[in-house]
Amino acid sequence: MADRKGVLEGLQVDLIERIERYRAHKEQRGGPLDKDMEEQAIELQNDEVVDALEREAEEELRQVMHALARIDAGEGDVCEVCEEPIAPERLGAVPFTTLCRHCAELR
Repeated sequence: MADRKGVLEGLQVDLIERIERYRAHKEQRGGPLDKDMEEQAIELQNDEVVDALEREAEEELRQVMHALARIDAGEGDVCEVCEEPIAPERLGAVPFTTLCRHCAELR
């Protein structure tokens, strides 16, 4: 469990740094769009991609923080739906999971 917590804490740091990079990128885009219509389309498309990546990283960060809270509460390797143990192989593959394979498939 301690190893998994360390993995999650490292992932948490990585995600926070990634989100900060996405936000810094968007702040640099504060100037006017390029006058060329094609360049404007590319800039807008790039911003949409960065926004999507930021949302994805924020969601993963929420999942990591939730998993860490469950570990701290002593519930980190138990499914939060059926309360059965989560397989160690699943925890190794998806360290921030809070669901067993069966309950995850039902969602």
